[in-house]
Amino acid sequence: MALEDEKSNLFIGKVGGLVFVVIGFLLAASGYRYASAGYMAAGIVFVAIGIILLMGKVLSRNQHK
Repeated sequence: MALEDEKSNLFIGKVGGLVFVVIGFLLAASGYRYASAGYMAAGIVFVAIGIILLMGKVLSRNQHK
């Protein structure tokens, strides 16, 4: 059962990372379009958080082997 929970946790983490990347990209694009530095900065931060989450989940999965 622990293996199932681990797979579920990895899946949720990956989806969360992808959501952060998509929202960050949309915020950055909106900030660029309307010349808003705040939106662009927030978008870049969201993209960075999403990439870190994705990298962390992939690296933790590969570390067990």
